[in-house]
Amino acid sequence: MNKLHKLHGALPRPTALTVALALGLGLTGLAHGQSTTGTIFGTAPVAAGETVVVQGAGGATREVAVDASGRYSVTVPVGRYTVTLRKDGQVLATQENVGVSPGAGTQVPFAAATADNAQNLGTVQVVASALPAIDVTSVNSSTIITAADLQKLPVTRSAEAIALLAPGTVKGSSYFANAVAFGGSSVSENAYYVNGYNTGEPYRNIGGFQLPYGAIDQQETLTGGYDAKYGRSDGGVINQIGKRGTNEWHFGGQVVWEPKYLQASPRNRYYASGALPPPTGALEYQWADPDLVGALHQYRSDNKQWETVYSAYLGGPLIKDKLFMFLAAETTKTGYTTVGTDTTERVSYNRDKNTKFYGKLDWNITDNNVLELTALKNNQTTGTGSTYYFDYATLSPGAFAAPNDITKDNADFYIGHFTSYITDNATLSIVYGKADFKNPNIYGNRSELPFISNPQYQDPTKVPAGTPATGISNSQTNSSWLSSDATNGTHGLRVDFDYRLGDHDLAVGIDNMHYEATNQGQSQINPFNPAIDYFWSYRSNGTVRQYKIGWQTSMSMDQKAWYIQDTWQVSPNVLLKVGLRNDHFTNYNDRGDAFVDMKNQWEPRIGVSWDVNGDSSFKVYGNVGRYYLALPDNAAERAANISTYTWQTYDYTSVDANGIPQGLTPVGGLVSPDGEFGLPKDPEQVTARNLKPEYLDEFIVGFDKQLNDNWNYGAKAMWRDLKTAIDDECSPYRIAGKMGIAPGGEYTYDNYLAIVNSGYYNSLLGPAYCRLINPGQTNTMLIRADEGSGLPDQLVSMTQEDWGFTQGVKRKTGSLNLYLEHPFDGKWQARVDYTYSRGFGNTEGQVRSDFGQGDVSKTEDWDAWQLMDGQNGELFNVRKHQLRIRGAYSFTPEWLVSGTALIQSGVAESCLGYYGPTADQDPTAYGPDYHWCGGRKSPPGETHTPWTKQINVGMQYMPAFADHKLAFKLDVFNLLNEQRATQTYPTRDTDPGFIDNQFHTPVTFEPPRYVRLSVSYDY
Repeated sequence: MNKLHKLHGALPRPTALTVALALGLGLTGLAHGQSTTGTIFGTAPVAAGETVVVQGAGGATREVAVDASGRYSVTVPVGRYTVTLRKDGQVLATQENVGVSPGAGTQVPFAAATADNAQNLGTVQVVASALPAIDVTSVNSSTIITAADLQKLPVTRSAEAIALLAPGTVKGSSYFANAVAFGGSSVSENAYYVNGYNTGEPYRNIGGFQLPYGAIDQQETLTGGYDAKYGRSDGGVINQIGKRGTNEWHFGGQVVWEPKYLQASPRNRYYASGALPPPTGALEYQWADPDLVGALHQYRSDNKQWETVYSAYLGGPLIKDKLFMFLAAETTKTGYTTVGTDTTERVSYNRDKNTKFYGKLDWNITDNNVLELTALKNNQTTGTGSTYYFDYATLSPGAFAAPNDITKDNADFYIGHFTSYITDNATLSIVYGKADFKNPNIYGNRSELPFISNPQYQDPTKVPAGTPATGISNSQTNSSWLSSDATNGTHGLRVDFDYRLGDHDLAVGIDNMHYEATNQGQSQINPFNPAIDYFWSYRSNGTVRQYKIGWQTSMSMDQKAWYIQDTWQVSPNVLLKVGLRNDHFTNYNDRGDAFVDMKNQWEPRIGVSWDVNGDSSFKVYGNVGRYYLALPDNAAERAANISTYTWQTYDYTSVDANGIPQGLTPVGGLVSPDGEFGLPKDPEQVTARNLKPEYLDEFIVGFDKQLNDNWNYGAKAMWRDLKTAIDDECSPYRIAGKMGIAPGGEYTYDNYLAIVNSGYYNSLLGPAYCRLINPGQTNTMLIRADEGSGLPDQLVSMTQEDWGFTQGVKRKTGSLNLYLEHPFDGKWQARVDYTYSRGFGNTEGQVRSDFGQGDVSKTEDWDAWQLMDGQNGELFNVRKHQLRIRGAYSFTPEWLVSGTALIQSGVAESCLGYYGPTADQDPTAYGPDYHWCGGRKSPPGETHTPWTKQINVGMQYMPAFADHKLAFKLDVFNLLNEQRATQTYPTRDTDPGFIDNQFHTPVTFEPPRYVRLSVSYDY
């Protein structure tokens, strides 16, 4: 579907401040994916009466028998434990401080399980050696960062920054703020969990809610290979585990300060310069605005910010061994300046505030029954402050313009989780959660005027003498408006039953979620002057367009699943995990009618782990899986609900003092490239009748090996192949061609008249103009007859060739990761990852990053075959080379230094222009959005942004006089102050023959160097 073009004039805010911010919830679950539990396993001498006792800091105790083969295994919540081997009640051996990570296994061997050892139980000693560093029970691909790691490493305080420490991850497009992409997938294809509950952003699923930073116990970043218990992601998973109370009282606090005066100045943005391209045939080129060549586009040197964070926590026993509490609160205050572009001539002074609360109760009803209750609150206010005019001639602020527009995001979560260890072999887990979100917008700018887009393209002969090259605009900074009563809500039920039967660990369960959204999306109506439901956009060819763009609406969806799984210890050294998941996705429009209902999506998952030497020193593993992805609530916006996207082109004779064109003469008629005239849509017509969800197949093979007692190394190869995607087509003439109504299947005036007189006009060219399909598959489209025509409805089967496509969906990514790691030994730790990746195809996924289109599964891709011509190239979310380094060194008990580095190759750039060898065709009325430049096809990746290297360093002082509980820390981010472009503007043409002054200029840069100071106390 035609994108809402990025409008020159909006005052951008720092991207770190526009993403959905943190929030958490606490509950436990089982196994991988959104797991909050792990496994302690091992061997012991074979003898009657042997048991292994696992005791946590919260007083809960699990005791399991050692089986006839000398093996034991117990599932426990994430945390640290004391593991004890007993015989007939007598303690024989103990291992203390055993750490358990989410979805992982920790091996605690007491002795070789042999008959000889059974005769000498009394000689078993306390285990003192380090535990094996390689988890031979895991078949997934994950990176786990603990609270201890976060205290050492210089990492930005967000889940996404932590996730970027994992190989195979990249920061997504700057248009999507802090979002992360995994394995070449788009940024909307991930899943977020906090303590087992889905916390993904509920409307578009771009980003997610997170714990207060100081409440994070561990974060697991899964880049692939998770089992059948979990799904609804074909990107990656960010899984946070929150802290909990124990039998000892702990409290602490932290103050973090990022001073403005220690931040380097951001780079300014300039318009393009250099030689014009050679002619394309008879078509000569000129700059869209010759006066702007090489000129300052955005003055960013003053765009700095400061930030202060106050946080505190308290945890301990309300009733020893029975009832525990943990409370955490965090307030972040941010102030920043944003000087807009030369066309807006505004500067805004902003203040943000984000307050989070996390509260958790753990009740050990008995040793075998646990109840957890969690309440969470997140109150975020963004943009408070004022906007002033800005004089680009003097680079200084001027008079007051308007109060800032304010966005509020308030979220509340309530979760209950009951776990029953029915027997040593049977476990039942039940989770129910509910979340409410309110995201009202409060507009400080109450201007009753229409927005003026691209004033720099006003005809210089039609504006008053002395008008600057940037043109005439007015005080209006909004082209559309969001609701003051926008809400979202979710509730979910998850039930898991796990039973161990000999060498088999059998699991079955359900996983259901419901989402509901109200008053979401943009409205074209100015709430302060309802007569203004449009904005003006000037064009470089001397005309002006009046746009009306809006689709504020409501919708809901259900996601239901069940699964079965068997984890089979085939032999002492071989573990096989086989599972099957079945998903059912249903999306409803604003009237409650289902427009998508996709049942019986079967997802097989198979993983194997081979403990080559039998001592957890060398693991070879593999994983094969299929992963389905649901459509988020946002899919109903524009696709199934009422939407408006129209323009009318005019000639004009002059421009008034507010930038409004005068003396208008229509040029042509009212245009909506996708039939969006504000009319209701039939839920049965807006999607293919045989629509299938997006899914990919994934293949992983790798090994982990101990180099010696201190070092591990390994390699992993991954291949992902997108098999099916969902996007909308906007080619009704192709359908009419298949029906025999419109010969050739392309727009001509004769074919238009043929459709008008066919008896199927309202279905083909009406509100259902664009329909959701599986590109490259054969899609069955319902075409209804016009009322009173007497004709039958038709089901039209459209093949790939019928749509005019030469290729179906293609997104293939492969990677090879090599690593070397020295786990923390009390003195130092280090890890180095090198990742080589290749990604190619014609589909990024549900969104499109090159120009920031966030219409999930309704991008311009696949709207028409001409838009896909030349699309096959490199994928945006793949970096060919990545080198990651992280480490910390404690050179005395009081002093520690640390660092992280990410060195990577650039992003694939696009070149978008007008279609065809003459470089002046626009067969879809989408403007210069074709993968053609200068009369030739230009696939993504012909050029790239430059390599980048981000180096962060830290130093920490923990004085002995405070028993090392007090810490002072200094972190420096982007030590070298490298500020290279991370994304560029992709559109070359404004009109045929006119080169956009922003073409391939930076949209965003690496953030400038800044310093973070902190002081903390932990008792």
